[in-house]
Amino acid sequence: MFEVSVDETFAAGHALRGYKGKCENVHGHNYKVRVTLTGPELDSVGLLYDFVHLKKVIRDVIESLDHRFLNDFAPFDIINPSAENIARYIYEQSFKQIKPANGALISSITVWETDVTSATYRP
Repeated sequence: MFEVSVDETFAAGHALRGYKGKCENVHGHNYKVRVTLTGPELDSVGLLYDFVHLKKVIRDVIESLDHRFLNDFAPFDIINPSAENIARYIYEQSFKQIKPANGALISSITVWETDVTSATYRP
């Protein structure tokens, strides 16, 4: 099994509704996102998935989140913009754009809110 990953960053603000603590207040993060694909085969060039295409997909997805107040942005106007929900959202949006190749599938999306705290979504 092969695995490739791409990292990207974005900045956004949010507030956690129903949370008791300082994160219920409006605040922001410089998020880091890692998209990881896993698959059993390489193409004729020796690639599982083209990094150029994967970078474009993730940039397109997070561009819509960058420098936004996430609570005002669907689906986070209804669900909390927690790192866990952001990871799932990025998966759902990325999945729509990933071109099938060599059996490669998104195996995980990890979102860091800080250098030492992250949440991972695995479909």
